[in-house]
Amino acid sequence: MSDAFRELLKKIGSGPHTGQSLNREEAASAMRMMLLGEATPAQIGAFSIAHRIKRPTGEELAGMLDAYDEFGPHLGAIAGIEAIVLGVPYDGRSRTAPVTLLTALILANAGESVVMHGGDRMPTKYGVPLIDLWQGLGIDWRSLDLAQTQAVFEKTGIGFVYVPAHFPEAASLIPYREQIGKRPPIATLELIWCPYAGNAQIVSGFVHPPTENMFREAFRLRGQAHFTTVKGLEGSCDLPRDRAAIVGVKHPERSPHDELERLLLHARDYGFSSVNVPLCSEAFLIEQMQDILKGEESDLLPSVLWNAGFYLWHRGIASNLEIGTQIAKEALSEGHILAKVGAIAEAIAAS
Repeated sequence: MSDAFRELLKKIGSGPHTGQSLNREEAASAMRMMLLGEATPAQIGAFSIAHRIKRPTGEELAGMLDAYDEFGPHLGAIAGIEAIVLGVPYDGRSRTAPVTLLTALILANAGESVVMHGGDRMPTKYGVPLIDLWQGLGIDWRSLDLAQTQAVFEKTGIGFVYVPAHFPEAASLIPYREQIGKRPPIATLELIWCPYAGNAQIVSGFVHPPTENMFREAFRLRGQAHFTTVKGLEGSCDLPRDRAAIVGVKHPERSPHDELERLLLHARDYGFSSVNVPLCSEAFLIEQMQDILKGEESDLLPSVLWNAGFYLWHRGIASNLEIGTQIAKEALSEGHILAKVGAIAEAIAAS
């Protein structure tokens, strides 16, 4: 049993009147001891649920990210490249059809460097994870070590950090999610983690407004000057169609101090219906994605164009969202995105 960890546990778990938040150094120490297995299973479980009840602070998330930086993997920086890191919930989607993967492919086809990360199906939602959707398109990120992933990333503009293989210390904490029946603070941490060693724009989805404030504070403390927050579908960075897409942008040149540029976007204003596509099954979703890659019509296509158009505009590739949508539509209809999938598969086979 770790006496040092027990003291940190006592600090956050003493109840609403005497409990306290950890400072950045203490949070980093707690995460370090959990990753290294220096805290006992009982201590880790108690910490996870106590911290869940208390709610993490931005400073605590900053400290935990410090520990992730110390022990976690990073794709190596590419000179002169600012990557875009798409942060989505590791426990996947269960109600709405995700289009994050197709957005990433369209961005990479346009010359962007995109980093994604996650693992297999996991608690508490056990929704469809990105890794399964990649597999459905014939892309097997699970087979690669980090050096091979780096090679694919440099060649194709897309890299996927597969946590079970590349960050086993973090993967060892996943079973606690099932045992406590709730997402622990680590699930929030994953949304803002950046497994890229160079300059990056981090895009993080959230559900509740207080979470966005935690993100902002953690980014401020860590000096992350370029990030985007999205009140997305099921906490992802996919823009919704049935309500206003609420986006916060912190740009190092356009956003002074800690201010966010706030965007409120309505799909109907850009010619899209106000309907989110439901997730019927993983198999049907993959079939829809394959149809889109072949240039065929699909109920999912408007969501793909809505999201890809936004991100192409957001990254400065298109001068406005409408032009971004047109760029995405042409790339799909002309077979460029299907060719990108083939290029990734070839790069993996050659690695």
